[in-house]
Amino acid sequence: MCAALGVALATSLGLASAASAASQNYVALGDSYSSGVGAGSYGDSGGCKRSANAYGQLWANAHSGTNFTFLACSGAKTGDVLKQISSMPSNATLITLTVGGNDAGFTDVIKTCTLGSDQTCVDRVNTAKTYVQNTLPGLLDKVYSAAKSKAPGASLVVLSYPRFYTVPGSCNVGLSDTKRSAINSGADTLASVLSSRVSAAGGKFVDVRSAFVGHNICSSASDYLHSLTWPVDESYHPTAAGQRGGYYSPLSSAIG
Repeated sequence: MCAALGVALATSLGLASAASAASQNYVALGDSYSSGVGAGSYGDSGGCKRSANAYGQLWANAHSGTNFTFLACSGAKTGDVLKQISSMPSNATLITLTVGGNDAGFTDVIKTCTLGSDQTCVDRVNTAKTYVQNTLPGLLDKVYSAAKSKAPGASLVVLSYPRFYTVPGSCNVGLSDTKRSAINSGADTLASVLSSRVSAAGGKFVDVRSAFVGHNICSSASDYLHSLTWPVDESYHPTAAGQRGGYYSPLSSAIG
Protein backbone atom coordinates (compact mmCIF):
# COMPACT_ATOMS: atom_id res chain seq x y z
CA MET A 1 0.00 0.00 0.00
CA CYS A 2 2.73 2.44 1.01
CA ALA A 3 4.85 1.35 -1.94
CA ALA A 4 1.95 1.87 -4.33
CA LEU A 5 1.27 5.28 -2.84
CA GLY A 6 4.94 6.16 -3.20
CA VAL A 7 4.93 5.22 -6.89
CA ALA A 8 1.79 7.23 -7.50
CA LEU A 9 3.22 10.25 -5.73
CA ALA A 10 6.50 10.00 -7.63
CA THR A 11 4.64 9.82 -10.91
CA SER A 12 2.51 12.85 -10.06
CA LEU A 13 5.63 14.84 -9.24
CA GLY A 14 7.41 13.81 -12.42
CA LEU A 15 10.00 11.84 -10.48
CA ALA A 16 9.34 8.63 -12.36
CA SER A 17 10.37 10.24 -15.65
CA ALA A 18 13.49 11.59 -13.99
CA ALA A 19 14.38 8.10 -12.81
CA SER A 20 13.88 6.82 -16.35
CA ALA A 21 16.17 9.52 -17.69
CA ALA A 22 18.75 8.61 -15.06
CA SER A 23 18.98 5.08 -16.45
CA GLN A 24 19.72 6.18 -20.02
CA ASN A 25 22.28 4.23 -22.03
CA TYR A 26 23.64 7.10 -24.08
CA VAL A 27 26.00 6.82 -27.07
CA ALA A 28 27.69 9.82 -28.71
CA LEU A 29 28.73 9.04 -32.28
CA GLY A 30 30.14 11.17 -35.06
CA ASP A 31 32.95 13.44 -36.11
CA SER A 32 34.97 16.25 -34.53
CA TYR A 33 31.92 18.39 -33.73
CA SER A 34 30.69 15.58 -31.50
CA SER A 35 34.09 14.54 -30.15
CA GLY A 36 34.72 18.13 -29.09
CA VAL A 37 37.74 19.18 -31.15
CA GLY A 38 38.50 22.78 -30.22
CA ALA A 39 37.08 22.49 -26.71
CA GLY A 40 40.23 21.17 -24.99
CA SER A 41 40.63 18.59 -22.21
CA TYR A 42 41.09 15.57 -24.48
CA GLY A 43 42.46 13.23 -21.83
CA ASP A 44 43.92 10.03 -23.28
CA SER A 45 41.66 9.91 -26.37
CA GLY A 46 44.56 10.40 -28.78
CA GLY A 47 43.74 11.52 -32.31
CA CYS A 48 40.00 11.25 -31.71
CA LYS A 49 40.23 14.29 -29.42
CA ARG A 50 37.25 13.43 -27.24
CA SER A 51 36.81 16.45 -25.02
CA ALA A 52 35.50 16.57 -21.48
CA ASN A 53 33.73 19.73 -22.69
CA ALA A 54 31.94 18.08 -25.63
CA TYR A 55 28.16 18.36 -25.66
CA GLY A 56 27.72 14.61 -25.22
CA GLN A 57 29.85 14.52 -22.11
CA LEU A 58 28.02 17.58 -20.77
CA TRP A 59 24.66 15.85 -21.30
CA ALA A 60 25.88 12.70 -19.55
CA ASN A 61 27.24 14.77 -16.64
CA ALA A 62 23.89 16.52 -16.25
CA HIS A 63 21.88 13.28 -16.13
CA SER A 64 22.90 11.29 -13.10
CA GLY A 65 23.12 7.55 -13.61
CA THR A 66 23.66 7.76 -17.39
CA ASN A 67 25.75 4.97 -18.89
CA PHE A 68 27.78 6.95 -21.42
CA THR A 69 29.64 5.48 -24.40
CA PHE A 70 31.75 8.12 -26.17
CA LEU A 71 32.70 6.90 -29.66
CA ALA A 72 32.81 10.14 -31.69
CA CYS A 73 36.19 10.74 -33.31
CA SER A 74 37.87 13.62 -35.12
CA GLY A 75 37.88 13.27 -38.88
CA ALA A 76 35.07 10.70 -39.02
CA LYS A 77 33.10 10.24 -42.22
CA THR A 78 29.93 8.22 -42.64
CA GLY A 79 31.94 5.02 -43.17
CA ASP A 80 33.79 5.61 -39.90
CA VAL A 81 30.52 6.16 -38.06
CA LEU A 82 29.30 2.79 -39.34
CA LYS A 83 32.33 1.28 -37.58
CA GLN A 84 31.48 3.26 -34.44
CA ILE A 85 27.96 1.84 -34.57
CA SER A 86 29.34 -1.69 -34.66
CA SER A 87 31.07 -0.96 -31.34
CA MET A 88 28.13 0.58 -29.54
CA PRO A 89 25.92 -1.33 -27.10
CA SER A 90 22.68 -2.74 -28.47
CA ASN A 91 20.80 -1.58 -25.37
CA ALA A 92 21.42 2.09 -26.14
CA THR A 93 18.41 4.27 -25.42
CA LEU A 94 19.78 7.55 -26.82
CA ILE A 95 22.14 8.13 -29.76
CA THR A 96 23.42 11.53 -30.86
CA LEU A 97 25.69 12.31 -33.77
CA THR A 98 27.08 14.81 -36.24
CA VAL A 99 28.36 13.49 -39.55
CA GLY A 100 28.48 14.57 -43.18
CA GLY A 101 30.83 17.54 -43.13
CA ASN A 102 33.94 15.48 -43.79
CA ASP A 103 32.23 13.48 -46.53
CA ALA A 104 31.41 16.78 -48.25
CA GLY A 105 35.05 17.90 -48.10
CA PHE A 106 34.82 20.50 -45.36
CA THR A 107 38.59 20.75 -44.85
CA ASP A 108 39.26 21.26 -48.55
CA VAL A 109 36.50 23.86 -48.78
CA ILE A 110 38.11 25.90 -46.02
CA LYS A 111 41.57 25.50 -47.56
CA THR A 112 40.35 26.54 -51.01
CA CYS A 113 38.45 29.52 -49.68
CA THR A 114 41.41 30.64 -47.58
CA LEU A 115 43.96 30.44 -50.40
CA GLY A 116 41.88 31.04 -53.54
CA SER A 117 39.86 33.82 -55.13
CA ASP A 118 36.24 34.61 -54.36
CA GLN A 119 35.09 32.71 -57.46
CA THR A 120 37.30 29.71 -56.68
CA CYS A 121 35.76 29.57 -53.21
CA VAL A 122 32.21 29.86 -54.52
CA ASP A 123 32.88 27.13 -57.09
CA ARG A 124 34.34 24.78 -54.46
CA VAL A 125 31.39 25.34 -52.14
CA ASN A 126 28.97 24.66 -55.00
CA THR A 127 30.79 21.39 -55.72
CA ALA A 128 30.39 20.42 -52.07
CA LYS A 129 26.71 21.36 -52.13
CA THR A 130 26.14 19.17 -55.19
CA TYR A 131 27.73 16.27 -53.34
CA VAL A 132 25.60 16.95 -50.26
CA GLN A 133 22.40 17.01 -52.31
CA ASN A 134 23.11 14.06 -54.60
CA THR A 135 25.50 11.62 -52.89
CA LEU A 136 25.38 12.25 -49.16
CA PRO A 137 21.69 11.33 -48.63
CA GLY A 138 22.33 7.66 -49.42
CA LEU A 139 25.32 7.56 -47.10
CA LEU A 140 23.34 9.15 -44.28
CA ASP A 141 20.51 6.67 -44.79
CA LYS A 142 22.96 3.81 -44.27
CA VAL A 143 24.24 5.34 -41.04
CA TYR A 144 20.80 6.02 -39.60
CA SER A 145 19.52 2.58 -40.61
CA ALA A 146 22.55 0.87 -39.06
CA ALA A 147 22.13 2.79 -35.81
CA LYS A 148 18.48 1.85 -35.52
CA SER A 149 19.20 -1.77 -36.40
CA LYS A 150 21.95 -2.06 -33.79
CA ALA A 151 19.88 -0.39 -31.05
CA PRO A 152 16.18 -0.65 -31.95
CA GLY A 153 15.10 0.90 -28.67
CA ALA A 154 17.21 4.03 -29.03
CA SER A 155 16.09 7.55 -29.86
CA LEU A 156 18.24 8.88 -32.72
CA VAL A 157 19.17 12.56 -32.57
CA VAL A 158 21.20 14.25 -35.34
CA LEU A 159 22.64 17.71 -34.80
CA SER A 160 23.55 20.21 -37.51
CA TYR A 161 26.70 22.22 -38.04
CA PRO A 162 26.75 25.96 -37.32
CA ARG A 163 26.96 28.82 -39.75
CA PHE A 164 30.53 29.96 -39.30
CA TYR A 165 30.26 33.69 -39.99
CA THR A 166 28.22 36.76 -39.31
CA VAL A 167 27.93 38.55 -42.66
CA PRO A 168 28.62 41.41 -42.72
CA GLY A 169 30.46 41.23 -39.45
CA SER A 170 33.09 42.81 -37.28
CA CYS A 171 36.07 41.11 -39.00
CA ASN A 172 38.23 43.58 -40.90
CA VAL A 173 40.72 40.96 -42.10
CA GLY A 174 40.53 37.42 -43.37
CA LEU A 175 38.00 36.07 -45.85
CA SER A 176 35.80 38.37 -47.91
CA ASP A 177 32.07 38.57 -47.29
CA THR A 178 31.56 36.70 -50.56
CA LYS A 179 33.58 33.77 -49.26
CA ARG A 180 31.95 33.91 -45.84
CA SER A 181 28.48 33.87 -47.38
CA ALA A 182 29.42 30.95 -49.61
CA ILE A 183 30.68 28.90 -46.66
CA ASN A 184 27.52 29.69 -44.69
CA SER A 185 25.39 28.56 -47.63
CA GLY A 186 27.19 25.23 -47.56
CA ALA A 187 26.25 24.78 -43.90
CA ASP A 188 22.63 25.62 -44.76
CA THR A 189 22.49 23.07 -47.56
CA LEU A 190 23.96 20.42 -45.30
CA ALA A 191 21.45 21.22 -42.55
CA SER A 192 18.56 20.82 -45.00
CA VAL A 193 19.74 17.39 -46.12
CA LEU A 194 20.49 16.19 -42.59
CA SER A 195 17.04 17.26 -41.44
CA SER A 196 15.32 15.53 -44.35
CA ARG A 197 17.15 12.23 -44.02
CA VAL A 198 16.96 11.83 -40.25
CA SER A 199 13.26 12.69 -40.33
CA ALA A 200 12.75 10.00 -42.96
CA ALA A 201 14.57 7.57 -40.64
CA GLY A 202 12.26 8.39 -37.76
CA GLY A 203 14.87 10.34 -35.81
CA LYS A 204 15.02 13.87 -34.49
CA PHE A 205 16.94 16.80 -36.00
CA VAL A 206 18.41 19.46 -33.72
CA ASP A 207 19.36 22.61 -35.64
CA VAL A 208 22.12 24.44 -33.78
CA ARG A 209 22.52 27.31 -36.27
CA SER A 210 20.37 29.79 -34.37
CA ALA A 211 22.24 29.06 -31.13
CA PHE A 212 25.46 30.32 -32.72
CA VAL A 213 23.98 33.62 -33.91
CA GLY A 214 25.86 36.47 -32.24
CA HIS A 215 28.64 34.12 -31.16
CA ASN A 216 30.13 32.93 -34.44
CA ILE A 217 33.13 34.31 -36.30
CA CYS A 218 32.92 38.05 -37.04
CA SER A 219 30.11 38.53 -34.52
CA SER A 220 30.33 40.92 -31.58
CA ALA A 221 31.09 38.06 -29.18
CA SER A 222 32.91 35.54 -31.43
CA ASP A 223 33.27 33.15 -28.52
CA TYR A 224 31.60 29.97 -29.81
CA LEU A 225 33.88 29.19 -32.77
CA HIS A 226 37.59 29.24 -33.44
CA SER A 227 38.77 31.01 -36.57
CA LEU A 228 42.21 29.97 -37.87
CA THR A 229 44.10 28.41 -34.97
CA TRP A 230 47.15 26.43 -34.07
CA PRO A 231 46.86 23.45 -34.07
CA VAL A 232 45.14 23.84 -37.43
CA ASP A 233 42.67 21.00 -36.84
CA GLU A 234 40.86 23.11 -34.22
CA SER A 235 40.11 25.85 -36.76
CA TYR A 236 36.39 26.41 -37.41
CA HIS A 237 35.41 24.19 -34.50
CA PRO A 238 33.40 25.08 -31.41
CA THR A 239 35.18 26.33 -28.32
CA ALA A 240 34.22 24.98 -24.90
CA ALA A 241 31.66 27.80 -24.74
CA GLY A 242 30.39 26.80 -28.18
CA GLN A 243 29.95 23.19 -27.14
CA ARG A 244 27.97 24.29 -24.12
CA GLY A 245 25.93 27.15 -25.54
CA GLY A 246 25.81 26.14 -29.19
CA TYR A 247 25.35 22.38 -28.89
CA TYR A 248 24.49 21.22 -25.39
CA SER A 249 21.85 23.91 -24.81
CA PRO A 250 19.75 23.19 -27.94
CA LEU A 251 20.19 19.45 -27.42
CA SER A 252 19.01 19.73 -23.84
CA SER A 253 16.05 21.86 -24.91
CA ALA A 254 15.10 19.32 -27.56
CA ILE A 255 15.32 16.13 -25.48
CA GLY A 256 15.45 17.26 -21.86
